[in-house]
Amino acid sequence: MTISTASAIGAAGTPETDELAARIATGLPGGFVWGAATSAYQIEGATTEDGRGPSIWDTFARTPGKTRNGESGAVAVDHYHRYREDIALMAGLGLEAYRFSVAWPRVMPTGSGAVNRAGLGFYDRLVDELLAAGLDPWLTLYHWDLPQSLQDLGGWASRETAHRFADYTDQVATALGDRVKHWSTLNEPWCSAFEGHLTGRHAPGVQSTHAAVRSVHHLLLGHALGVEALRARGVGDVGITLNLIPAESPEDSPAARDLVRLVDGQTIRLWLDPLLRGSYPEDVVADFAKVGAELPVEPGDLLRIGAPLDWIGVNYYAPHIVVPGPDPDPAPMPFVGGADLTRVKSTDDVTALGWPIRPRSYAALLRRLDADYPGTSWYIHENGAAFLDEPAADGDVPDPGRLRYVAQHLDVVREVVGDGVDVRGYFVWSLLDNYEWSEGYKMRFGVIHVDFETLVRTPKSSALWYSRLIRDHRAANGTA
Repeated sequence: MTISTASAIGAAGTPETDELAARIATGLPGGFVWGAATSAYQIEGATTEDGRGPSIWDTFARTPGKTRNGESGAVAVDHYHRYREDIALMAGLGLEAYRFSVAWPRVMPTGSGAVNRAGLGFYDRLVDELLAAGLDPWLTLYHWDLPQSLQDLGGWASRETAHRFADYTDQVATALGDRVKHWSTLNEPWCSAFEGHLTGRHAPGVQSTHAAVRSVHHLLLGHALGVEALRARGVGDVGITLNLIPAESPEDSPAARDLVRLVDGQTIRLWLDPLLRGSYPEDVVADFAKVGAELPVEPGDLLRIGAPLDWIGVNYYAPHIVVPGPDPDPAPMPFVGGADLTRVKSTDDVTALGWPIRPRSYAALLRRLDADYPGTSWYIHENGAAFLDEPAADGDVPDPGRLRYVAQHLDVVREVVGDGVDVRGYFVWSLLDNYEWSEGYKMRFGVIHVDFETLVRTPKSSALWYSRLIRDHRAANGTA
């Protein structure tokens, strides 16, 4: 499918973003992976079709007051029925890779037991269609849609869920491991643990420090058991996808520095230290102990969690900006022990969600990851921005804010790769406007616009710019 004419592609950028594109195209090495990312619950819809069971997000979205306007992913953007159209759009843009997630309740409706062959068949067809279109599938096993039946038994606060995840992983690997090379166990376990079990802003909507801390360890244990299942099946490249959110403060005081330490500990080191160093950071364990919470580590767990990985996926949008003092916002904080912490509203450029646009924070994060965890390969698995873009009178969808955000952040990737940081690919978030969790359908992250009434897809200017960048990168590296 042809997405646009050369003149339309040429008109997609601005002098600033065109200059950045020229630098990026010639500054990134050959073999750099270009892709886009989605997640099952945000795009598939068809939540009651072909034997799919309910997930915690189905339950959460039906609960009054939990999501904007009570909106859910019941229809989302109907990718379940329109996946061929969406793959044709990706191929037309020249993407090389597609990162998607499998819906656990579609494969195992109650989270364990018999496999739902109709549900698994969808992903079988999806993978075949991707490969036929020349797109490399990057599969994420868990992107927050836990089967409700497992939540009823304790969810991630229960150790048993980690074992059920391994069983599910084995079934998916058995079905798709002959064709899918790249596997991520979990997406953003920080959100699952802290937004799902501490603030309650995400499913399952629990507000419990103890449940949050227990979930941290069981998510990592589930990852470890999932890796073992994948290795046993002899399938490809294996990693995990983390939202590594740097903490910053405009103040330079002992109290501010300690808050930066606390937040950094729970958003970055709590995950990377056990995965790459085989131990939890002592200061974070101490922060948990101050409020009477303890990671439920059993003998041998950390050895399994620290088993070698092929890469780490990095999701980045914006930093946390913190200062001492109780936050005037009454909403619960997603940090254990963060009672005397305020998240500052940025005065920088911001996205529609109010998230600060700070490419320098991104550069500092990637350099820090390379310095603190040497020898690790990284892929950017999510990077993007929410804006309220809508079609123009001529039907085009200009999204200059997103285009500039993506260009600036890709230029950071170019810069750090040039300095030796081992970043091997970039997946823009998101391929499509979609269901944005508790924000419902107001916030748009896609490089492809979706009319939520008609479900018509239209590539935005950011998609056309990204397509041209990929083409120019190939030409610069002799792979066009």
